This record gives sequence, structure tokens and C-alpha cells, in this order.
Amino acid sequence: MTLRRQIATAVAAISVLVALSVGLLVHQAMVRQHVDQARRSALGALDSALVAYSRNDKTTGQSAALDDPALPPRLRELAAQGRRGSVLATGPQDDETMWAAAPVQGAVLSVRVDFTADRRSIGDLDRIILITVTASVFTTVLAGVLVADRISRRLRTAATAAREIAAGRTDTRIGELGDGRDEVADLAAAVDSMSQALHRRLEDEQRFTADVAHELRTPLTGLVTAAELLPPGRPTQLVRNRVQALRSLVEDLLEVSRLDADAETPYLSAVPLDRAVRRTVGLTGLTVALSVRAPEVEPAGAPARPAVGAGRPDGPVVRTDLRRLDRILANLLVNADRHGRGPVELNVDGLRITVRDHGPGFPDDLLRHGPQRFRTSVRERGRGHGLGLTIAEGHARVIGAELTFANHPDGGAVATLVLPPATTDGPEDPDPPYTGEP
Repeated sequence: MTLRRQIATAVAAISVLVALSVGLLVHQAMVRQHVDQARRSALGALDSALVAYSRNDKTTGQSAALDDPALPPRLRELAAQGRRGSVLATGPQDDETMWAAAPVQGAVLSVRVDFTADRRSIGDLDRIILITVTASVFTTVLAGVLVADRISRRLRTAATAAREIAAGRTDTRIGELGDGRDEVADLAAAVDSMSQALHRRLEDEQRFTADVAHELRTPLTGLVTAAELLPPGRPTQLVRNRVQALRSLVEDLLEVSRLDADAETPYLSAVPLDRAVRRTVGLTGLTVALSVRAPEVEPAGAPARPAVGAGRPDGPVVRTDLRRLDRILANLLVNADRHGRGPVELNVDGLRITVRDHGPGFPDDLLRHGPQRFRTSVRERGRGHGLGLTIAEGHARVIGAELTFANHPDGGAVATLVLPPATTDGPEDPDPPYTGEP
């Protein structure tokens, strides 16, 4: 149940309870008032009848009678004990009547006062109470719903902003949520303050990463040059390998900093997906079991495909940034080959590309939180994954694709890349890479 419904339900329940309690109290008070008034009238008439009977031994008045057969048994028993009293009971015509009786010379003198008019007045008052209670409950519930809706709407605005911040848009701000300084406004101010601090820290981290990587490029260039001048030999080859690894790391750091800063722009072009995938597999030099299955129905908005005999590709044509697609698939294949076990499988099914290995699978930490930089599944380097999957995820975000990670029920890690439809907007690539066979 939503907060709005909870507040509305609580307000409605309290309103009904209070209205019924007040209505019941008013009803009981009015009934007691009418009964007391009718009892005083009956006892007054009884006193007058007793005075008249003591003077001439006769009853006077239409309601006075001796040993009235309709007299309620309770009053008859009370008179038999030599006491007087009154009671509200049924009259001779089955109408509601207030009786009063007292013993006189071995008999019972009784009078009765019609209570029908009083009961009618009580009924009218009950109807007025019911209308008033209904109107007050409706008004209170309506006011509660409006207040709850206002609070719920403000909280939904705050929740939407928090989700955007969690998705990486740390420049999102909630702003003012209505007038005043209530708890919701305090929450909005706290979230905005948190978002601002987080945004500043992320900017500092991105700037630090970019500065470090940039500053390392100058001495690294000297190291690469110096390594090339070393005489051939095993030590020289080891130095060159380490320098090359350091160079790759610096380039990856620069790429991560650009992706984190959202400074990348995709350049789109029509790409035959099967040829692009085969090209990427060939460039990696890995042994990959490749399977391509074209969709039965063309994606909505797909560009026109050339006719058979005019260079028509066998698989689907997508509009994407081929350089970034190469980078994503290459990183996924290298990760599967490095951290999993063969055979490595790459399946293309329409716009869905799946890379699977037969190793131990992704660690639980990666499945819960996604790739984390500078962490690999290798025991010597801790948990998680390093820059490869982080870069792949960043490029997938740039081209509008969805990259997910899972473990296959039969064992092995599965990375799934779902490309966007061919209607994705973006600048055209002025120089699209060659997509033929490698």
C-alpha cells in the first residue's frame, strides 16, 4: 500500500471513529433528555391524580386509571411493595408510553404520557446526526487525501531524483518541494546536499584519474622509446612487455576518465552485424565458436537493405558506432578467454549478442554491483573485474546498448549485449571502418 493510501485510510478510519463516537454521545444525550422530560411529566400527572383521588376517591384526567390492565408488570410489582415509580414501555395501542404508578388503598393508580412525539423528535435528530457525520467524514477524508497526495507527490519527486543520482546523473537536484520547511523539504535539501557533495567528489576523482593518466603519458613515451633501443634478449623482451602493459593501462585510464565524464559522442553508421562481429573476432586472434542467426522480422526503422547479388549481408544491419562495438566485443572476448575456460562462444541473434565461456562464472560481487575498476577475478588481484568490463559497460552506455552479466545454469559466465533499434539518433560517422572479412 502506498503512503498516500495509508494516510488516506488512517484519516478515514479516525474520522469515522470520531464521528460515530460523537454521534452516539449526542444520540444518547438527547434520548436521556427526552426520557427524563417524559418521566417528569408522568410523575407530575401522577401527583395531580393522587391529589384528586385523595379528595373524592375518583380518578381525573384521560390518562389516569385504577388497576389499568395494560400497566407494565414491573410497575405493578413496585406498587405492590408500596412504592411509586415510572417506566418507558408499550401503551394500550402498542405505542411507546411513559408510565407512572403509585399504590392507593389496595389499588394501583397509574397515568401514562405518550412518548411517540419524543421518539419522532429523536429520529429526526438521528437523521441530522447521520447527515452531519457523513458530511464531516467526507470532508475530512477529502482533506486527508489531498494532503497525502501532496506529500506523496513531493516524496515521489525526491525518489525520482534519488534514482537518477544512483544511475550516475549526480548533477540532478530536487530543488524546492513546496513552501515552508517541513520534513519533506528537509529531506529534499539533504538529498541535494548529498548529490552536490557526491558530484564534486566524482569530478575530483575523474579529474585525478585523467591527470594521472595524462601525466604518465610523457614518461611512458620515453620508456617505450628507451625499450626499443635496448639490445635484443630475454631481459629486453620482459622490459618491453611490461612497458607495453603499462602503456595499455594508461590508455585504459584515459578512456575510463572520458567515459566517466560523459564526454564521448557516438558516430553512427549502418553496419552489417555479422561481418562486424567476424571482424572483431579476427582482430582478437582468439579461438571463438561464432554463431549468427538473422531475425525473422526486420527491426522497426531499419535502413533499406541491398538486394541479393548487390553485396547484401547475411545477417541484420544495425546503425551503431563500429569502433565502440569492436571495443565492447573485444573486451568481452578477452575477459572470457582470460578468466574463463574454453570453448568461448559468441552468438548473434538479431540485436542480441551473447558471449559465454565455460569457466567458474562471474563472482557474486560483480553480479550484484556490476564491473568495478582495478578489481579482477584473479586471486592475486582481489575480487571483481578490472578496466576491461568497465570500459565495455561505458561504451555500451554511449551507443545506447544494454550490457548485462549473468551465470549460465550449466556453468560459465554469460555477457549479453542488446543493441538499440536502428532509429538511434546520433551524428553520422564521416569515415566508417571497413567491415569486411578480416
